[in-house]
Amino acid sequence: MSPCYGIAMRPILLAATVPLLLSACSSAQGDFPSLARRPAERVSGTAPVAPSTEAPAPAPVDPQLAGTLDGMVAQARAADAKFRANAPRARALVGAAAGSAVASESWAVATVALADLESQRSQAMIALADLDALYAAKGIERADTTAIAAARDRVITIVSEQDQVLADLKGRLRS
Repeated sequence: MSPCYGIAMRPILLAATVPLLLSACSSAQGDFPSLARRPAERVSGTAPVAPSTEAPAPAPVDPQLAGTLDGMVAQARAADAKFRANAPRARALVGAAAGSAVASESWAVATVALADLESQRSQAMIALADLDALYAAKGIERADTTAIAAARDRVITIVSEQDQVLADLKGRLRS
């Protein structure tokens, strides 16, 4: 036998003897513990329920803030009053221009009347934008925004009604 043959056989002999040696370690002698959960591993018991706490009453609105909010709502209402005063004229002009050619005299006059209404709506939108900015600033400060939200809702209602009127008039002018 050559010396190289003995070296080449060592890994094969080693691979054949390792399983035999390991099988001796895995004898089935004795009882093994169960892998099932033991009573001590089970979670039991109850946690106490925290008593419910009612939300605290909102803090009174700062008089300066209340004045600012009233001013913004008054600005939106004033713009709405002008809008409502001019809306009948715009309706009549749009009615007269309905079906007329684009760029005709009646169409141009109706378009100018709609632009006037949109201008008055923009005054209400300025008040809404100011309320939005105030709402965001107070929200960042984590201050109570209830009064601001109520004022915003009033102005949003005004603007939404104006949007509906404008959408109706624009739709009639196009057709």
